[in-house]
Amino acid sequence: MKWTGPDGFEADDSTELVDVDVVHGFLSTSYWAEGIPREVVARSIAGSLNLGVYGADGAMVAFARMVTDRATFAWLADVFVVPEQRGHGLGRFVVSTLLEHPDLKGVRRVMLATADAHELYRSYGFGDLEDPSRMMIIRRDAAELYGTA
Repeated sequence: MKWTGPDGFEADDSTELVDVDVVHGFLSTSYWAEGIPREVVARSIAGSLNLGVYGADGAMVAFARMVTDRATFAWLADVFVVPEQRGHGLGRFVVSTLLEHPDLKGVRRVMLATADAHELYRSYGFGDLEDPSRMMIIRRDAAELYGTA
């Protein structure tokens, strides 16, 4: 499915169009996935509902994905705009388009984690967990999993 965005950019949910090298290049230096191997990024894309944003030349300039069962739960992840294309409203475009995706109609719970964009995500309706003590996590060390530092 395709959507028209600002300044002639276009969003597409086709996994086949996602440039894994662009996604890996960004994520491997991000605070949330530093050092992640390319093959792990490729698997994460294969198992998710993805939205890439592309310029007129077809180059991918923004990305976001939902880890979801498409029925009850979704986790918004890996949202980014490449630095040289920031300032066109593409971050808002990719998030709002993915949140409104037809495959997510009726999903009761959408979650995300962020270290620095709380107010941005509040503008979409995200809020603090009512009872964070109900949430649990298994955390595995990236160095152990991927053999990275």
